[in-house]
Amino acid sequence: MAIKVPQTLITALVNQGVVTQEDAKSSVALAQQENRDVGQVLVEKGFISDEDLVALKSQLYRLPAIRLSDIELNHEAVKEISDEVIHFYRIVPFAREGSVLKVGILNPEDISALEALKFIAADKGLALEKYIIGYRDYDSVLRKSGSLTGDVGKALEGISPEEAGVQQEVAELRFEQITAESPVTKVVSSILKHGIDSRGSDIHIEPFEDRVRVRFRVDGILATTLTLPKALHSAVVTRIKILSDLKIDETRLAQDGRFSIKMPNGKVDFRVSTFPTKYGEKAVMRILTSIESEIELENLGVEGLVMEMLVAAMNKPFGSILMTGPTGSGKSTTIVGILKKLNTEEVNVVTLEDPVEYYIDGVNQSQVHEEIGYTFANGLRHILRQDPDIIMVGEIRDQETAALATQAALTGHLVLSTLHTNDSLGVIPRLVDMKVERYLIPPTLNLAMAQRLLRRLCPTCKLETKANSAEEKIITEALQTMPKEYQEKYLSKGGYTIYKPNTENPCRECGGKAFRGRIGIFEAMQMTSELEKTILGDLSEAALQQEFVRQGMTTMFQDGIQKVLRGVVSLEELLEVAQAGESA
Repeated sequence: MAIKVPQTLITALVNQGVVTQEDAKSSVALAQQENRDVGQVLVEKGFISDEDLVALKSQLYRLPAIRLSDIELNHEAVKEISDEVIHFYRIVPFAREGSVLKVGILNPEDISALEALKFIAADKGLALEKYIIGYRDYDSVLRKSGSLTGDVGKALEGISPEEAGVQQEVAELRFEQITAESPVTKVVSSILKHGIDSRGSDIHIEPFEDRVRVRFRVDGILATTLTLPKALHSAVVTRIKILSDLKIDETRLAQDGRFSIKMPNGKVDFRVSTFPTKYGEKAVMRILTSIESEIELENLGVEGLVMEMLVAAMNKPFGSILMTGPTGSGKSTTIVGILKKLNTEEVNVVTLEDPVEYYIDGVNQSQVHEEIGYTFANGLRHILRQDPDIIMVGEIRDQETAALATQAALTGHLVLSTLHTNDSLGVIPRLVDMKVERYLIPPTLNLAMAQRLLRRLCPTCKLETKANSAEEKIITEALQTMPKEYQEKYLSKGGYTIYKPNTENPCRECGGKAFRGRIGIFEAMQMTSELEKTILGDLSEAALQQEFVRQGMTTMFQDGIQKVLRGVVSLEELLEVAQAGESA
């Protein structure tokens, strides 16, 4: 199909001085040569932003503009037009109100697209409402949900309640086997596949009065991906329960389970939680990639003095390494990275987790079940009879577990565990609060570490910029309180080059999100003779802070500043996750 060049748009851009006659002519020629919209060429060349072009089109063609990424795509509306038509004419049906179908279009002067829309609407007895959308918005929607919507739409064709019945009960199966069965099975498998492909960490299936919302959490951010008919909710949740070996007839109580699927590039585990709500059961699936993937301490962001201290603590024959941070800060993943380095043929590694997230080959992993009395404390007693060299306890929650973990670290075992405190300095007062005797802390605590997670800037499309005066002040103040070697490396009187997310025109590598993955910021404090004196003497926050500085450590915020100056994360992201005032 030949692309219709919108002469009205080109004329307006030339008249407004956005492009010269020569630039307009060359852009039109390139658009025709590559069979693309001239507007897209102009945006890519940087003559005008996508947002400004949408506003101009809205004014020229007297059509309202809309951002599809800000709304939920209605599945029923999307089904009104086939995937082939959506891609061929570059249009997106996004909502339907009664007999009115709302459609986003890129080029209002594409007569063939308008005629196709008119024909489809007349054939279905619908009226049309046309809206202007942007190129970035269109590409983002297609990447995020277009193929998923298409897959689900095909699976739902001709579906009936009877066809959504119970399938074979399995805990692990090949992906090809999942997709080969009923329409509901294909709906669930499509959701799982696209959750994995989008690099998601969680899939939320949420029932409401008139719809079912499907959201993916990618790089820590939840976004709506799909809306399903409410009538499909029970069948979808039942399918997930069957895969997870949960009770399908129990809808009043929360349940937990897990299942695995084999993908071409390895096995993927799903940890499942169902939860009763007013409009039915909500299901959340945590996506756990195989431990054979790149879970390495270096890739997680552990570096410099923190890495040196961590390696030294890991090499000790006994003692404890305690990780701290809020839920979702990556503590479990960091411990997995530590276990991967410690797990050798010569040692017996035993874990006690709630729940088991990553399966690690060669490690004896056990899951607590508090409802039958198998708690962390009870399980730890049994672990000590298993001749362990290395023990990982998922969390120290109470005095009994704290006492047992301390005793294990004192009697020749290396103990890994987590606590909930704001920073590494808070680990010692927390242990004291849990009635661990002060004199037992120095000989058992090797290292206290704290962490947070930040979204990594996409290395392909991130934007280089010079820090403004306010940003420069934040960076300089953080560097001035860091050890001398860091000041010599990073401190500058000529300003700082930093990077920002390319939210205007993100690339395909990051799926249009401007970020790709996450990275940790860390701080740590190791046991020293000076710290021992502090613990046994005047145990105060000021004294702990003084020892932290003496060890030459940097706070999580300062660790983040180094990653900002290296272009790994944005300063805005760092300020949001680890405020300077709270971390310094």
